[in-house]
Amino acid sequence: MGILSMFLLLGVAFSEVGDETLLQNAYLNGEALLFCRNVLSGWMQFADPETDLFPRNLKGDTYWNAKDCSADNYPFLTLSAYFTDRYIFETRMKNILKNEQKLCNRIDRLPDDWNIIKKSFRQPEPKLADLIFGASEYIKDGLLPLTEYLGPTEWSERMIGLMDDIWKNSKIETEVGLLPDVSHEVGGDLLQGLCRIYWLTGDDKYKEWAFRLGDYFFLYHLPTDSEYFQLDDHGCEVFGGLSEVYLLSAYKAPDKREQWKEPMHRMIQNILEIGRNKEGLFFEAINPKEKKVLRETLTDNWGYNYNAIATVGILDNQNEYLQEVQKTLDNLWTSRDYPWENDGADGLADSLEGCLNLINRFPSVNAERWADYTAQRLLKKQRPSGIVEGWHGDGNTARTMLMYAFWKSQGCYVFPWNAEVYVGSIKTEGNKLQIVVKSNWKWIGKILFDVPRHKVYFHFPMDYPRLNQFPEWFTVDTDKEYQVHIEGKDKIKMKGEELQKGLPLELMPNTSILITITEL
Repeated sequence: MGILSMFLLLGVAFSEVGDETLLQNAYLNGEALLFCRNVLSGWMQFADPETDLFPRNLKGDTYWNAKDCSADNYPFLTLSAYFTDRYIFETRMKNILKNEQKLCNRIDRLPDDWNIIKKSFRQPEPKLADLIFGASEYIKDGLLPLTEYLGPTEWSERMIGLMDDIWKNSKIETEVGLLPDVSHEVGGDLLQGLCRIYWLTGDDKYKEWAFRLGDYFFLYHLPTDSEYFQLDDHGCEVFGGLSEVYLLSAYKAPDKREQWKEPMHRMIQNILEIGRNKEGLFFEAINPKEKKVLRETLTDNWGYNYNAIATVGILDNQNEYLQEVQKTLDNLWTSRDYPWENDGADGLADSLEGCLNLINRFPSVNAERWADYTAQRLLKKQRPSGIVEGWHGDGNTARTMLMYAFWKSQGCYVFPWNAEVYVGSIKTEGNKLQIVVKSNWKWIGKILFDVPRHKVYFHFPMDYPRLNQFPEWFTVDTDKEYQVHIEGKDKIKMKGEELQKGLPLELMPNTSILITITEL
């Protein structure tokens, strides 16, 4: 029995086990990153030798598409490569980005399905609605999280180009003008993408488009005024998107916020009243108009819905919303064996992702225990080949295990990565970080730290809870000063700008180094 299994069996929270926590976190971080590296290796075996594009799944589909390959698998293989194999990141992952645009763009820059074997489009004629759907999924599920970690890159350029061409091809006449799509899923995807692209670029057209969609849903088609609202995937996106455009209005159009405030809160209160079980977890679908539950199966996207509730709760000082989030997290341990999406890996990954994003803001001993337990359930799903289940959802498992790894290291990582170099961290009061780096072999490299990405990359006014973000744990700010103490050396002061470049380290076989970083 491993250390983690023993502590979970005894019901001991990691925060209660003292000095052993650092080393536990280090091994869990290493286990999670190795999982991601193996997912990457497993899938790249099936990439086309000429283009590096890989199929939608390994069970018969021989085509690459935007809504699945580009949105769910490719981006997180790319991030796995960034942290565990920088050569593959710089070569094959960038080659995929180049080729998916070269081969798949069909109407302007909107991509269509590409048959890898036949080397042609899967459909003889393009369908604009399908292209807009695929592009919106690629933006929200793939390119936004890539930009969350990497900042402005060729991937963010692809994201902006897709958004521009989605709106260039708006054809649907509505009460608020032309829109590209009015479904809860695509509308929600676009709201999330538009708000973040606006903060990223400062270009007012993205704000104007976001407000147009906001008016459509808030003033004319509020999701909870309908007879069917899906709190699960393919429906809950609009809830998160509306929370983001509501936040945008609070900072950039206060009059608009006042206009939207009543429907925003009415929607939240209806969802809280109708949509949950006694532990606070959400059902898959409800009829808000008649106050009925339509599908009592619990959704693995429960955390995504609480992101929206928490965002509005923080923004509008609604403590009762925040208390509901906290209460649900504190109740999680009782649902530790729930079979999310029939006990599939993707269901476990989405549920764990939502939890990690929330405990970043709402600490909970029970939720932390649940997260460790659920991570072990997910890790066991991987096959010796590195493949998890052989479909595009495998990328989502890598996404969540990256998120889990950086929870255990508080955002720290080593470069170059080695499967037998482990990093574990604990943040204490006063923004003080304790780190252990352990190696089984001689290793020379550096340890790198996270930065306040919401501010540096996106220029957000606040780090609000949102779908497809990577939580920030310990971050190094350019304008601050830090005291650095590497075991066996004198304490030194470093400016944040210098510390962001990393700390050089050298470890001998079977040794570890303790590092303490204190914000001054």
